[in-house]
Amino acid sequence: MDAFLSIKGLSFSYHSPEGETQALHDINLSLREGEFIAIVGPSGCGKSTLLSLIAGLLPFIGGEITAGEILLQNRPVSENRDRIGYMLQKDHLFPWRSTKRNVLLGPEIRHDKTSEKETKALALLDSYGLAQFAGSSPSSLSGGMRQRAALIRTLMTEPALLLLDEPFSALDYQTRLNVSDDICKQIRKEQITAILVTHDISEAISVADRVVILSKRPATVAKTLDIQLDMDSPLRSPLLARSSPNFTHYFNLVWKELTT
Repeated sequence: MDAFLSIKGLSFSYHSPEGETQALHDINLSLREGEFIAIVGPSGCGKSTLLSLIAGLLPFIGGEITAGEILLQNRPVSENRDRIGYMLQKDHLFPWRSTKRNVLLGPEIRHDKTSEKETKALALLDSYGLAQFAGSSPSSLSGGMRQRAALIRTLMTEPALLLLDEPFSALDYQTRLNVSDDICKQIRKEQITAILVTHDISEAISVADRVVILSKRPATVAKTLDIQLDMDSPLRSPLLARSSPNFTHYFNLVWKELTT
């Protein structure tokens, strides 16, 4: 069976007046449909650069792919950008639009704002506990609520692949745990194919089917760990996953790889 997402021998460099800086070197990675993986690595190693390239954003980030390719369902990601959803660290909700109108932004831009899409938006707002805030402005929402709204806005584009670039990093620790738990359970429930970039080792282990560890720049794949946490349900809760007997074992493996 062909991989849903396939990264083959990917190398990437930035260019500046001072010269060339190689950010990624010979990245090889594949993703099955419905799989949820997390990518960790040292600060500045190129995690977000890799995510941007997967999103097909090469024309917007500068630099050059010097080797390799990225394929989504056997097509270059540059031809598949409309099938990829990208959730950033900041929610970027428009303050002059209500929560409902923010989550309907994608269909509006695509001129596809139908009654069915509005019904779906309201259903998603309800499932994420935001139904009563549909008519509220973003300023009346907490940080966690804003991130949930940002995710719904991304899901409204019906992406085949969901990219999450440290989406919980701006939240306080308690809110981060609760929001990541809610969002990641929903992603698993809907069997969305997803990639999370994070600095948080515990977060990576608790949400992912696999953790991919990148080396220092120029980043390459140093190690990949299949996460087996002895949970009864495939829709495991990230919060409960942290109490698994295997959790500390995986944490130590990732920590050792990052610090050696």
